[in-house]
Amino acid sequence: MEKSFSESYKAAGVDVTAGYKSVELIKNAVKSTYIDGVASDLGGFGGLFAPNLKDMKEPILVSGTDGVGTKLKLAFLMNKHDTIGQDCVAMCVNDVVCCGAKPLFFLDYMSLWKNIPEMVATIVGGVAEGCRQAGCALVGGETAEMPGLYSENEYDLAGFSVGIVDKEKMIDSSKIEIGDKVIGIASSGVHSNGFSLVRKVFNVNEESLKEYKEELGMTLGEALITPTKIYVKPALSLIENVNVKGISHITGGGFYENMPRMLRDGVALNIDVNSYNRKPIFDLIQKTGNIPTRDMYNTFNMGIGMAVIVPEADVEKALELLKSQGEEAYVIGEVVEGNKEINLNI
Repeated sequence: MEKSFSESYKAAGVDVTAGYKSVELIKNAVKSTYIDGVASDLGGFGGLFAPNLKDMKEPILVSGTDGVGTKLKLAFLMNKHDTIGQDCVAMCVNDVVCCGAKPLFFLDYMSLWKNIPEMVATIVGGVAEGCRQAGCALVGGETAEMPGLYSENEYDLAGFSVGIVDKEKMIDSSKIEIGDKVIGIASSGVHSNGFSLVRKVFNVNEESLKEYKEELGMTLGEALITPTKIYVKPALSLIENVNVKGISHITGGGFYENMPRMLRDGVALNIDVNSYNRKPIFDLIQKTGNIPTRDMYNTFNMGIGMAVIVPEADVEKALELLKSQGEEAYVIGEVVEGNKEINLNI
């Protein structure tokens, strides 16, 4: 790499040597995510992974991709870039686990106005943290310097994850029965969707984000930048120990869009919105923006980041298991007769 340098390209706004420095700075963070199966080192043209298929009859690969969205605007304004990578990982791996798959590896894509190696290392450090929480390996990625496309101090971050599940163990809604219960696992906050509305409601800027909110016990910015919770390990633990019939990751579209996605034909959900503790940030958003209650449940996770369907006989065991892993969980509803709709008592 010593001879790879272009004065002309640097004059146009792209410094290839900064990219090499970034790679050096992120190596340790990336290697901290390595698990059995990683078959390549950082720097190749592709990330290699050799999955262990020994105990699988019919392995199926499951993939998920997503970005962070306009929550990035808060990171820019707060100059806080160490957690946004966890958001990126979470939005992908939480989807992958919904069909019972274990995430194996993750790749990220970052495009930015200028490659500042220390900032890149901070962002990737957050990605690595997310991968460690999910138990998957960060096997590669791409950093693209794009002067003229982004404003100063701005970037975009996206990624994808690949997981694996044995076909006979897939969660596909086929076993859901009327009378089954819905367990909601608490979110850490707004997570990574609905931020276009959030930014409009609070007229987000540097000053508004610094404002301390008594009802939150922290500044508005601290509450909103809280990273998306990663549910992979508790979800996989549930799958191993109780009869999980459906899983839904509550992201953009809130309850109304995401919960029906885990249902089969002929059933619906009755959800009691008073059955769990709704986080204060959602009350503040609704009050400040004068937002109709239905719109809130059709935009945000409203304090429930993942919903799981189990038979009534497994409810107590599931709640105890989640509690033992530090998760707040509640029985928030049940399966009833219907056609893939969700009924909320709002």
